[in-house]
This record gives sequence, C-alpha cells and structure tokens, in this order.
Amino acid sequence: MANNPHSNQLGLDYRLEAKKFSKLPYPIIDIHTHINGKEAALIYRKAAALYGVEKTFSMTVLPNVAEVKEALGDSIEFIAVPNFWGDNPIYDHGEGFLRDFEEFCTLGARIVKFWSAPRRVDLAEKAGYPELMSLNSPIRRQIMQRAVELNMIIMTHVGDPEIWFRTHYRDSKRYGTHQDQYIELKRSIEDFPVPWIAAHMGGWPENLEFLNSLLESHPNLYLDCSATKWIIRELSSHTPDQVRDFFSRWKGRILFGSDILTMSSHLSRNDSNHEKSSQSDSKEEAFDLYASRYWCLRTLFETKYQGKSPIADPDLHLSLPEKYKPLDAADIQGVKLSPDSLEYLYFRSAQDLLEDKKQSLTCP
Repeated sequence: MANNPHSNQLGLDYRLEAKKFSKLPYPIIDIHTHINGKEAALIYRKAAALYGVEKTFSMTVLPNVAEVKEALGDSIEFIAVPNFWGDNPIYDHGEGFLRDFEEFCTLGARIVKFWSAPRRVDLAEKAGYPELMSLNSPIRRQIMQRAVELNMIIMTHVGDPEIWFRTHYRDSKRYGTHQDQYIELKRSIEDFPVPWIAAHMGGWPENLEFLNSLLESHPNLYLDCSATKWIIRELSSHTPDQVRDFFSRWKGRILFGSDILTMSSHLSRNDSNHEKSSQSDSKEEAFDLYASRYWCLRTLFETKYQGKSPIADPDLHLSLPEKYKPLDAADIQGVKLSPDSLEYLYFRSAQDLLEDKKQSLTCP
C-alpha cells in the first residue's frame, strides 16, 4: 500500500486491517460526521461497513442532502446545520438557518448543531455581526427554543485543542481562555432542557477532571469522541487507567463519533482547493482517508497498541516546531476499554438517547 503522509504513514491495507478487529455483536453508530459528495459518500460507505459502522449521523449541508441520501439510504440520518458554504453568512447563520432547520426537521432530523468554537470571533468580525455564531445570539436561541418544542437533541462545538490556546488563541482578550468557552454553554444547557451533545469530548479531552465536573453539573449533557486526530493524541496522553475509569464512570453519556469529512475534491487533484484535496488525490486515497479514522479510533479503544498513528497531526509541529515536522504523527496508546464500556460507547449510549427521540419526535 502507498504511504500517503496524510492518512497512511504506516502503509496499512485498511481492508485487511478491518478484519483484525473483533466482530461486535452490535452495530457501531457514528454520531458525528460531515458527508458530502455522492461518489465520496459511496467510498465512505465501504469504509464504514468494513469497520462495523452501520448508522451515520451527518452534518451535510442541505443542498447536498438528496445525493448523499441516495448514496447511503437508510444508513444515514442528517443533523440540522446552517449552510457553511454560502456567500451570505449573516443570512446563512440567521434567517437562512431557521428556514433550513425547519426543512431538516421535515426530513426527520433529531439533532441540531450549533458551532461556536473560538474562531467564531474571526468569522463574525469578517461578516460584520459580532454575535453571529455565539450561543447567545437571538436567532440561535430562537432555534434552540424551537428544538425544545420539537423534543430534539442539541449538539455544539465549544473549545478547541489546548495547543491552539497557546498558539492561535494566545490573545485571550479576543478569544477568551479555554475555561471561558463554557460560560455560554452552561447557560444554554440550563435554559434549554433537552439533551445536549458537546462534540470532541466536550472540547477539552486534555482535561478529564474538568469534564467530570461538567458532566456532574449537567445531567442532560453528553459528549462525543469525534475529531480523530485530536482525540487519539490527547486521550493517549492520559494513562490507560484514567481513560478506562472515565469511560466506565460515564458510560451512557459518551457517544462514538469520528468527524469524518467527505467531499468530491478528495477523489482527484484539485489545486483550487488544495488544502482539502491534498489530503487525498484519488478514490483509493479517499478510502484510506476515511478508513484511517475508524482504524485509529478502534485501535485506541479496543487494543493495547502502543505506536504511531498513521495520520499526520500538524498540531504537533504547531506546538513544538523544533521537535516535530509538519506531517509527523502522534502516538497512540491503546486503552482497551471493558466490553461493557465499549458497547455503551459504540452503540448503546446513542441507541438509548436516539430511540427516545424517535418515539417522541414532534416534527410536523
């Protein structure tokens, strides 16, 4: 196999690797993806099936929903999101989002996503509307209230890697501290009493003690383990016992997610979108790109593997440029969760949460 520096530095045959994992007596539910592009979605479907993922929840932009649904059928459900690719952000994240939200609801969406990472400050400034992506913005709170009326789940992204707060977000007066990111989240969880999913291990996998306190204080809060590079790097930085204890304590409150992004530009060279297409320039590389995320996550959670990840992790170079090159990979320290914790992570937590919403969903 080719050693693609972005997703296959170890030269793995991800098809053969998938067969090495235990066959699970339940399907894996991936609660957090971004599936776009019909042909890319078909490639993703092959990777997901090989790694036991039978149900995918995706933040597909509304114009792409029909073609992705055609590719993935009943194996995919959609999360209501604004049009991040539009050219009028004030409308797309405001009245346009409210319109799209209602349409997603008619399509059976049970989750609505509000992205509110520190970078929202830059995007809002560029758009000329400071509250554009704040959880406190009037239009978002209006949609949250509608989600409560419809008995939906709210997902959000707050926080970002701790490395970024030492680099990209060093200006804490502009972006706030890592701790500051949770002020709006805590208020919103209390104001809108539906289940909340805080993506990417709550946006702070580096700090399990903080996540313990957050989960203790908010019984309607769940986490997902999406953002593969970030999650494998930071959960591997804790001792396996610490990670096992955390997942055991909070079984039922942590959901599996990968944050896999698929797009048409992954299938061929496209210099006009080089940043994204450079991760993958062919159908085979696109397969490796998607499969690598599932290989890493299942390796972390199911084995005692100690070695390099096959995925480039530029945050290492960002943090310590004198030690790491831009495409160096992080280490994985497998934690081998107990069978019970694993079943809750992969399947039961999401199944229980979503089954309740399926039975009581009140969309018109």
